[in-house]
Amino acid sequence: LKAVILIGGPQKGTRFRPLSFEVPKPLFPVAGVPMVQHHIEACAKVPGMKEILLMGFYQPHEALSRFLVSAQQEFRIPIRYLQEYAALGTGGGIYHFRDQILSGGPEAFFVLNADVCSEFPLQEMLDFRQRHGDAHGFVMLGTTVSSGPGRRCRPPAAPAPLLLLSPQANRTQALNYGCIVANADTHEVLHYVEKPSTFVSEIINCGIYLFTPAIFQHIGDVFQRNQQELVLEENSNGWQRAEVIRLEQDVFTALAGSGKLFVYKTDGFWSQIKSAGSAIYASRLYLNQYSQCHPERLAQNKPGGPVIRGNVYIHPTASIDSTAVLGPNVSIGKGVTVGAGVRVRESIVLHGASLHDHTCVLNTIVGWDSTIGRWARVEGTPSDPNPNDPYAKIDSETLFRDGRLTPSITILGCSVTIPAEVVILNSIVLPHKELSRSYKNQIIL
Repeated sequence: LKAVILIGGPQKGTRFRPLSFEVPKPLFPVAGVPMVQHHIEACAKVPGMKEILLMGFYQPHEALSRFLVSAQQEFRIPIRYLQEYAALGTGGGIYHFRDQILSGGPEAFFVLNADVCSEFPLQEMLDFRQRHGDAHGFVMLGTTVSSGPGRRCRPPAAPAPLLLLSPQANRTQALNYGCIVANADTHEVLHYVEKPSTFVSEIINCGIYLFTPAIFQHIGDVFQRNQQELVLEENSNGWQRAEVIRLEQDVFTALAGSGKLFVYKTDGFWSQIKSAGSAIYASRLYLNQYSQCHPERLAQNKPGGPVIRGNVYIHPTASIDSTAVLGPNVSIGKGVTVGAGVRVRESIVLHGASLHDHTCVLNTIVGWDSTIGRWARVEGTPSDPNPNDPYAKIDSETLFRDGRLTPSITILGCSVTIPAEVVILNSIVLPHKELSRSYKNQIIL
């Protein structure tokens, strides 16, 4: 077995700015570890996994190289980065590097998108393929956006007034994803549509796949077709455009109904990480999972230590005053300083940040080496899905609505200084800013 993790590149992740200015998005810390480390950890646990390939079009990057070396040492498995010469799409990259993937003769390989958080039921997908697919079948991971029974891994949500969602609300959410129509008995994918304009199905694509080498025949057919179409178009930059292949639109749509593509539906947690707000939600999902798989990563209430409420990650190098109150859903990075009487909730505080005495930080990402002055309040509006619907997903929020900034989590870029006794609400502050007053619903350039 092998695994391929698609990490994209710098022209993507625009919704993740200003945080993606400092590190490649896949290395952004979620629940205390780089986003893509959760994927690597899940892949390394699968028996028979021989190699993990990261694939994208980031330039060779010092932080990425350092991460790969440390991940190889930690998980004791070869991990390599394959750099695309351009953005080739979710299928073009694996087709371009097919010789690298096929070297050593793997029976099958996983493909995972880096911008999702999940339980990654990889072993279950392997077992499912043995039961339902043939030896050459392909499996995609699916989940549902409709109301249904509670999930076993659903994190405890904050109390909220009871709100019964109409099926219509969930049907609208499904339009943001790839939708799968499957045979209920055989689980064969009969029909697949990427981000349809009208309701197709409540089962959506999770961006996690199990392929055999036979998939390259189908991707190759798309490549040949692209080349033939480009021959008919004059003055086109054909060599590059033919290689841009999208698994979802170009391959799955054609495979659906052929008896070769199957869906394994998971009841575990899953969410996309497209925006900074969804990073806080993903952090909550992973922190909740730590109680089962990594209890050592969760902070505990100890004599002389800060007050911990719910699931909290604190890096060992952080300095936290004993009168601080942290949690639920808080991640404190390397070398962070938290002063007396500080309250942090539903937030990520990145390495080197300093929260001075009696600050209040709610629904916020505090950037690297940023400083928040005494008695300041930094607060955002959470973009969580409906807590009463266990299958609800985060909506794809636009940054602006009706010409105004949509209320969302507050983001402080790196090296931002917030003065004492000010209030920052629902705002995005770009890196290296020194604020002098309070702000509300603004992007501070």
